[in-house]
Amino acid sequence: MNPNAFFNMSYGVYIASSINGDKINAHIVNAVMQTTSSPATFCLASNKNNLTCEYIQQSKVFAVSVVDNDADMKFIGRFGFRTGRDIDKFDGIKYRIGQTGAPIVLEHTVAFVECKVINQIDLGSHILFVGEVVDADNIAEGKPLTYADYHNVKKGLSPKNAPTYIEKPKA
Repeated sequence: MNPNAFFNMSYGVYIASSINGDKINAHIVNAVMQTTSSPATFCLASNKNNLTCEYIQQSKVFAVSVVDNDADMKFIGRFGFRTGRDIDKFDGIKYRIGQTGAPIVLEHTVAFVECKVINQIDLGSHILFVGEVVDADNIAEGKPLTYADYHNVKKGLSPKNAPTYIEKPKA
């Protein structure tokens, strides 16, 4: 099996966010998709080691902000390569609280979808959350960042908690 073939699948780059009491957190994800139209539902895969995954399990809500193509690696890295256990990922970031209480990122994003969890499936390293949409809207004009552009144009890497992470063979 050649897992590099997975990089030819079409993905986006998203910020998944949630709440836990009065705390908020978010992380970069690529495994998000609309699954039904009536009722409108989305699936989100989140690594069990991510603090945001814990928040989604506790609160049963999440928001997905669609990252724009102009986002720089510093912005992406804040949400993708740092842990909310060590920093406040929203410090200095423009956001608003959505209908569910989950934060919606307002900068470097083109749209958002906000969901309440109606099901979850344990996938081993990840939890697949199925959410019914409670709100969605466009935030700004722009082109969504694809995972292919993240890798090929921005030269971004897949962090260890990403579903597309491939461990490099030891020399």
